[in-house]
Amino acid sequence: MLAEIAGLSIEKSLQALVERFPGEIIFSTSFGWEDQVISHIIFTNKLDIKVFTLETGRLFPETYYVWNRTIERYGVAIKAYYPHTEQVEKMVSEKGPSSFYESVANRKECCGIRKIEPLKRALAGNSLWITGIRAEQSPNREDMHAVEWDAANGLHKFHPIFNWTLKEVKDYIKTYNIPYNPLHDKGFPSIGCAPCTRAVNEGEDFRAGRWWWEDQDKKECGLHSS
Repeated sequence: MLAEIAGLSIEKSLQALVERFPGEIIFSTSFGWEDQVISHIIFTNKLDIKVFTLETGRLFPETYYVWNRTIERYGVAIKAYYPHTEQVEKMVSEKGPSSFYESVANRKECCGIRKIEPLKRALAGNSLWITGIRAEQSPNREDMHAVEWDAANGLHKFHPIFNWTLKEVKDYIKTYNIPYNPLHDKGFPSIGCAPCTRAVNEGEDFRAGRWWWEDQDKKECGLHSS
């Protein structure tokens, strides 16, 4: 698949993939900088790519703001996948609303219920998953490739802006006046659930603000584990 899109622009790469996997391509957005760039490309080129987000129930108000701005800007529908109510009720009833601070196992349980299981429902029946991953976001992501096989979910993954720098992303957003999350201007390069995300300090890496109370090595929720 990589050979088919080598040397093509992002727009042409995505169009070529749409032709290869008609009706079977899906893009996951969390409304961060990178995802807003890809959403802009998909929506302005009217590409046949389904777009969804994971509504964990713990998002920042600013995330809902940019979600609404995106819908208004492009006049599109973005499908929301929620966790199963009974699973959330059981976890919170038994362990409280902030059990994820107590251990890595508890945090992974919460991510599993709120993110991993809904993701599997979203990806089911598709052949290609588009993401906004960039190599420089974390050491773990440097080991990834622009095109990969996701064995856990049984489909290909394509990261269109994998080799972009943060400056390139921000310049693109400015050039096309793309709506973005205002938390990015307050020191949040990576934005997830509100209880698990903080601003980063100068010199810290992109992912330092995610699950900051845990070991800093290879912190992932499981959505994009290599």
